Amino acid sequence: MTDHEHTHHEGQPSSEESFWGSRTFIVWLALLLIGGFLLVSEHRAHILGIGLWLLVLACPLLHIFGHGGHGGHGGHGRRPSGQAGSDQ
Repeated sequence: MTDHEHTHHEGQPSSEESFWGSRTFIVWLALLLIGGFLLVSEHRAHILGIGLWLLVLACPLLHIFGHGGHGGHGGHGRRPSGQAGSDQ
């Protein structure tokens, strides 16, 4: 009866326990949240002042990089072959 195997050894985390559920992650998350809050509260004027310029900069960048989904500007006004003149 004493002849059995243990898959979980002391000192080693089990396969079920990951970094995302560990105490280490919770401590790091708390430190990052506190640091982020202090950073934003102390530099609010700088962040709000640059926010408008980031929005203005985002418009041309989204226009340049956001056209990948519809094939670009080369095919405007053209119909696929076989459908020319058949608007029924």
